[in-house]
Amino acid sequence: MIRIANRISLDDSFRDKERFFMDRLAIFKDIATQAGKGELTFPANVNATLKLQLALDDPDCHIDAAAKMVMAEPVLSARTVAIANSAAYNRSGDEITSVRLAVNRLGFRTLKSMVASVIVRQLGSAITDPQLRAKSARLWEHTAHVAALAQVIAKKVARIDPETAMFAAIVHEVGGFYLLSRAQEFPGLLDDNTEDWIEYGEKLIGRGVLRQLGVPDQVQQAVEGLWQGGGNTPPKTLGDVLLLANELALVASPLHPPLGENAVQAAAMIDFETGGGTLRAILAESAEEIESLAAALLV
Repeated sequence: MIRIANRISLDDSFRDKERFFMDRLAIFKDIATQAGKGELTFPANVNATLKLQLALDDPDCHIDAAAKMVMAEPVLSARTVAIANSAAYNRSGDEITSVRLAVNRLGFRTLKSMVASVIVRQLGSAITDPQLRAKSARLWEHTAHVAALAQVIAKKVARIDPETAMFAAIVHEVGGFYLLSRAQEFPGLLDDNTEDWIEYGEKLIGRGVLRQLGVPDQVQQAVEGLWQGGGNTPPKTLGDVLLLANELALVASPLHPPLGENAVQAAAMIDFETGGGTLRAILAESAEEIESLAAALLV
């Protein structure tokens, strides 16, 4: 009788897991369908920041007007000044405390990256579940490290625009942030593992959110390249830079399975000759720059 009871219990457990698996796929597909149609549910503060993003896209927007808009957003103000004072942008060592001077030093293109970083962070602002909030915080740590690495690798290794690389890194997990902002509506959605998210949710939801945020096609294609994997070494394109920065980031995404020991060792051993020396030497020389930029993004 005990064996029969155990068999029934195990069968029931298997069926429950199978039902939950199917339900989870349905949820991912439903959110992805909404994202594809532009039917996204954003917190109110995200909608306000999206208006700022649109204003900055206006070619007639003056630097004084941009500075005033930034000052209206305390988090954006703090992050803009912090980035302007980071080793990546403060070559002279002259610290500034004025938002206007910070905007002037960074320029509009970098400022748009800062606005994107605020939008990404705001997606998690309404999360109340402690575990989901912890995942969101960890995901932003990962994003900040990838962004800092991408900026340096683009500038010193791939010789492509570092501002675009940083922007691409900031938004590369935006679908994950959106999922986390919705996950508490579906208890247990991310409890077991992240394989279903990678297989069925990341690309579909990510594409929809990237389109809704008006992310340029070049950046969307780079993120697609990251999802597909298999970039060039040394990196030549924006997608290559993003992929390499993601592999080298010290903080892993909580929405992806942890790298195995062999994969971690392989990432640590990545090295090749570039126009400016070996990758390892370049990253060692840029360690302060990378660390200060990542720290400024975490403000």
